[in-house]
Amino acid sequence: MAGARATRVPYGLLAVWCLTRIVLLLFVFKVVVFPGPDVTSDVSGIYQGWYHTLRDGTFPLSDVAWQYPPAAALPILSPALLPFLDYASAFFVLACLADLCVLALLGYAGRRPGRSPRGAWVWTVGVPLLGPTVYARYDVMVTAVAVAALLAGVGRPRLLGALAAFGALLKVWPALLLVGATKRRPWDAAAVTATSLLLLFVAMPGAFAFLTSQRDRGTEVESVGSLVFHVARHYGWEGEVKLNYGSVEFVGPYVGVVSTAALMLTVLAFGWLLLWRLRARRFAPHTLADAAFVAVLLFTVTSRVISPQYLVWLIGLAAVCLVFRDSRMPLPTVLLLAAAFLTVLEFPLWFGHVVASDALGITLLFARNGLLVAATVIAALRLWRDTVPSAPPAPEPARAPRTEELIQPS
Repeated sequence: MAGARATRVPYGLLAVWCLTRIVLLLFVFKVVVFPGPDVTSDVSGIYQGWYHTLRDGTFPLSDVAWQYPPAAALPILSPALLPFLDYASAFFVLACLADLCVLALLGYAGRRPGRSPRGAWVWTVGVPLLGPTVYARYDVMVTAVAVAALLAGVGRPRLLGALAAFGALLKVWPALLLVGATKRRPWDAAAVTATSLLLLFVAMPGAFAFLTSQRDRGTEVESVGSLVFHVARHYGWEGEVKLNYGSVEFVGPYVGVVSTAALMLTVLAFGWLLLWRLRARRFAPHTLADAAFVAVLLFTVTSRVISPQYLVWLIGLAAVCLVFRDSRMPLPTVLLLAAAFLTVLEFPLWFGHVVASDALGITLLFARNGLLVAATVIAALRLWRDTVPSAPPAPEPARAPRTEELIQPS
């Protein structure tokens, strides 16, 4: 009976995945028009332009929107694998295939002893909450690499390190997957993989431009720090909203101060992670995923930018956490899914209200960012309590003997 349960096909899960992904494909192929700005324009405009530049053997340095590590060239070039389709169509199909790979990985992992199908359900339900943006960015491909790395991490630490390094050269954040690694093997594998891949790209002009490309960015209108300026606009703040470095940002007085404060909060967050890593003593199979989830949450809420596709990363990591029955992240995952639903409302559905800083836009941002901050705080506290032993009780001070105790019987 146990074997039959292990091999049972999850028809309900597959049905929900298929139905929701058909809807997403209908949106990106514009069979059905999703309300708000056209989220697919990045693929047909920006990505396709980068594609032609990369095919010539150089990175698109003339475009300030190119701010990615060198391996990002691979997903941008990937539509060449489907030459019978136009660039945008091929990209959408490959994004859907990456989505399917994540489902397969989570589904397989969830059927092993001590695991749970909850992770596959989180991915299946969470991704469509973000709307068509998921298939119009290459983040779902990066998330597939990150999910594979974490699921491999329990039994194959070298594969964890190699995939984490590859993911980091796609979009930096997968380097945080190693936060909970307790052995040298994944770190050694990551160093070897990163060095080998960088040597492949070093001859291409601009391979390391991403290291300084975001230095002069402002505060993006969807970030936690942006709430300061959304409110300040109603009290005479003289800044403005501009398309800057490929995203919509606040530009004007005190933006530099808030951006610097966000950077300092990121430093403090990683200081907390370092302290946690030094104090943690209890490492269970789920700790690696829980720690990665917390690290990326901290990175996201303290960043100057929170683009909608960032939540794809978090949904993928939360799904891996919930594959493990003993994970402490169910409540942060619920908060994240609620934040994902609000994200599709603020972008693209009512993005005009966000840019205008009107009551609806500010309310949406306060609610979405508040949920992300709450998820981060709760997840961090649960990780600490799960892994850091509590301090032993202080010994009671020696009690001085009373006078009658000093008198010896005759």
